[in-house]
Amino acid sequence: MASPSETISALRQTATASLRIKGAAAAIEFYKKALGAEELMRMAGPDGKIGHAELKIGDSIVFLTDESPAMGCKSPQTLGGTASSLYLYVEDVDKAFQRAIDAGGKATMPVTDMFWGDRFGNFVDPYGHTWGLSTHTLDLTQQEIAEGAKSFYAQMAQQAQKKSA
Repeated sequence: MASPSETISALRQTATASLRIKGAAAAIEFYKKALGAEELMRMAGPDGKIGHAELKIGDSIVFLTDESPAMGCKSPQTLGGTASSLYLYVEDVDKAFQRAIDAGGKATMPVTDMFWGDRFGNFVDPYGHTWGLSTHTLDLTQQEIAEGAKSFYAQMAQQAQKKSA
């Protein structure tokens, strides 16, 4: 028989995102529609709010809970934004990104080919969490990535100058 730690190791990745959400039940439905999430479990507290839920997105597990500001557990909506992002590799980034937008996400960076060899786009979900969706399209050397980054940041600096002029 497997030990409890062996059982957990078989079911979980080393790092697991845990999202704090104002309106976790509605967020679960959004993630199902937008990202194809599968709900594995949920536990509601006496007040009906979700104390813990688990979703499977691709091959990863994501935890989520309703916010509880009195216990120091605040959502991006309460905080006025988030300082983190979730990055998902998907089979078809264009299709997955459009699905997320159609479900209610707001595009913050349209899908584009990036200097590191991924086709990538960003969106913010209705609960304030930022998601990056990506499909790897090109294997590059570290030197090619560095050259691409240099060109990308120079282009970004030119765009910033034009906006400030």
